[in-house]
Amino acid sequence: MVNITHKSNTLRQAIATAVVAVSAESTIAAIKNNQVPKGNVFEMSKTAGLFAAKRTSDMIPDCHPLPIEYTHISFEVKELEIHIFVEVHTIYKTGVEVEAMHAASVVALTLYDMLKPIDKGIEIRNIRLVEKKGGKTDYKEAAEGLTASVIVCSDSIFAGKKEDKAGKAIIAHLERYAIPATYTIIPDEVADIQNRVKEAVSAGISLVLITGGTGLSPRDVTPEAIRPLLDKEIEGIAETIRSYGQDRTPYAMLSRSVVGTIGNSLVLALPGSTKGATESMEAIFPAVLHIFKVLKVRDTSNTRGEIRKTYEK
Repeated sequence: MVNITHKSNTLRQAIATAVVAVSAESTIAAIKNNQVPKGNVFEMSKTAGLFAAKRTSDMIPDCHPLPIEYTHISFEVKELEIHIFVEVHTIYKTGVEVEAMHAASVVALTLYDMLKPIDKGIEIRNIRLVEKKGGKTDYKEAAEGLTASVIVCSDSIFAGKKEDKAGKAIIAHLERYAIPATYTIIPDEVADIQNRVKEAVSAGISLVLITGGTGLSPRDVTPEAIRPLLDKEIEGIAETIRSYGQDRTPYAMLSRSVVGTIGNSLVLALPGSTKGATESMEAIFPAVLHIFKVLKVRDTSNTRGEIRKTYEK
């Protein structure tokens, strides 16, 4: 079974459909008049579909067990065809498209079973996914034109006593989105951290990612160096990082990650451990890139405001 522990819970939705074709108008009439010997066709098949949605992982080996938090089953009769629609929702790490299609197929099979005594020419057709929503694919933000600077803060790595892995893990994550990055290693000094950040911002770098110095030792000074430089601190991003980490280790609450903007640059102070840095990137990417759309809108609004003021003068 595929490992999905690195994923975050998001709202997932899927709609699937199936078609049951009968061979006679009398079959449709029996359904509408509730004269099918085995009982109410729509109510029975709907019940079967609800069970199927919830038990998909029992039938499909590679499907993860997940909480089904909403299922809606509806029917539409078109001449000699019964069109089945199944909508499934969950808030989880993986999607529900298979659950929706499984439910649609079981609804169709139940219709077949209930109608076969009165109609020998029934066919099941077109079991397919109509729509799916949710997950990272729905939150992909355009990374075109963005640049990054990865700054590793560590006395021991700067001195050559240890090898950096966290910074390289961050760069590898950025490569998924084709975001080019510069890379530098500096000691845990407030002045050095601030100078590097200022240089990156002055150079127009979009993402300034600092790994290291967010712990509790006397030399961990990255938050103290970064916070005075920020125009706006974005607590929600740091909270998301800690919340994601806390689901995986009880020690994530000790992290002092800080995130905010300086001009049009986003500055992120991330943990110095490889695992902490990797999990931080998993927690916020790619949704965090949406901030550059927000900053662009802000700049456009400011420009319009300046034009308006000039015109009024």
